[in-house]
Amino acid sequence: MSHPLPIRYLTPVDVADILGIPVETIYQWRRKRTGPRGFRVGRHLRFDPEDVRAWVESRMAGAA
Repeated sequence: MSHPLPIRYLTPVDVADILGIPVETIYQWRRKRTGPRGFRVGRHLRFDPEDVRAWVESRMAGAA
């Protein structure tokens, strides 16, 4: 990833921007349970930056 992850919890838009993908892809991954682990704060979806980092690293390791 070329962008450093912020300290705060990430929104789906943040994750999409970091990964350079459409935000709808984040929601599709959530429905399929294939993307980074997210959690709800009320009705808002958030992602822990470390979970996103670990998910990306696992994808990179699987591609090697």
